[in-house]
Amino acid sequence: MTVHLEVADGVGTIRLDRPPMNALDVATQDRLRELAEEAGRRDDVRAVVLWGGEKVFAAGADIKEMQAMDHAAMVVRSKALQDSFTAVAQIPKPVVAALTGYALGGGCELALCADFRIAAENAKLGQPEILLGLIPGAGGTQRLARLVGPSKAKDLIFTGRHVKAEEALAIGLVDRVVPADEVYAQAHAWAARLAAGPALALRAAKESVDAGLEADIDTGLTIERNWFAGLFATEDREIGMRSFVEDGPGKAKFL
Repeated sequence: MTVHLEVADGVGTIRLDRPPMNALDVATQDRLRELAEEAGRRDDVRAVVLWGGEKVFAAGADIKEMQAMDHAAMVVRSKALQDSFTAVAQIPKPVVAALTGYALGGGCELALCADFRIAAENAKLGQPEILLGLIPGAGGTQRLARLVGPSKAKDLIFTGRHVKAEEALAIGLVDRVVPADEVYAQAHAWAARLAAGPALALRAAKESVDAGLEADIDTGLTIERNWFAGLFATEDREIGMRSFVEDGPGKAKFL
């Protein structure tokens, strides 16, 4: 298998494992979708880390495989390609991408599906599809523009240039830059911290932000209000408020 799901202490690590560059061929895309859906279902997975290994996150699609596809084949495949990445974006739990080396093309698009991105000092990100006479096809034109704004997204997509970790941090493409040998540990620590939190409230927060961004402000406020009220029916809310009253803030132990 070219993608694995490893679970420990409430954190599920979805690990790309297709040496040497973790090229995202069709089989890898399909497996990624399967494991994202599995991580979303499993009760023992409360947060997720996306990880490509110590050397590279993912350098993009399998170009030789794509070269053999004609228009008719890609009309069929493009929906499945997007669905595999959307499955990651829709994991109803906190997701952090741990980025080392190249995160290009599909690799950058996969990172965009996470809630938080921690990059190594040696990371390079970009959407170089234009250099192949293409555009990003796994969500890059949409998720990148929503994350960094349309002007910066167009710069990266129109030119196909790579950005180093420092620039990626400056434009909001990544959220933290750390030494390469600390990337996975810091990503896992971030995920583990959230894995100990209230699962339903975290799910509600993620859906409220993500769904609200796709709607007008009034619709977004309705989404927030419904989730907010609904959480009053949960045991997590009872635990959190009881702990606050009895022990002070920040000491609740959620199930």
